[in-house]
Amino acid sequence: MEIKKSEFVISAPLVSQCPKDSKFEYAFIGRSNVGKSSLINMLCNHKGLAKTSSTPGKTLLINHFIINNEWYLVDLPGYGYAKRSKTIQQKIEQMITSYILQREQLVNLFVLIDIRHEQQAIDRKFIDWLGESNIPFTIVFTKADKLGAVKARQNAEKWMEQLKDRWDELPPYFITSAEKKTGRDEVLDYIDKINQELKA
Repeated sequence: MEIKKSEFVISAPLVSQCPKDSKFEYAFIGRSNVGKSSLINMLCNHKGLAKTSSTPGKTLLINHFIINNEWYLVDLPGYGYAKRSKTIQQKIEQMITSYILQREQLVNLFVLIDIRHEQQAIDRKFIDWLGESNIPFTIVFTKADKLGAVKARQNAEKWMEQLKDRWDELPPYFITSAEKKTGRDEVLDYIDKINQELKA
């Protein structure tokens, strides 16, 4: 799939304020500092689309971007950012949960994981919850350029292998690098494939 057009549409504090049409939505989420904005900009080939920041935890709203006038890419706030106040953190978690569980237009959630790190409890808990809630999702490993191809592949495989203690069928995954544009075609083709299947 080629992205010819990507535009910001709305930042919504509540699910009820998200766009009212029925276009398919692909949401991106991950812990703060996982490289979400960089990945979104890389996928869309649009440097300033999602705001990147040196301060983690900047995304506090549900951000919709319209792609090729056909589907929405949704940038969700990061989970588990320790430096937020408890009240803000709870509010964000409630917003994320209600979007994921209630938004009928959501067809796939991309969960971003920093490929350099061992499996973290917070990511694992979130992924197990998605499975229990029957939410279709895909794991996207980020920052692969920081490791090199072989080590990145080993880390990803080890991470996925650890899911087998609870998962019979493993979710799909991609290895990406915003820096090197690794995985861009694979992720976009995956979205395109889902779109075609849903339209059929």
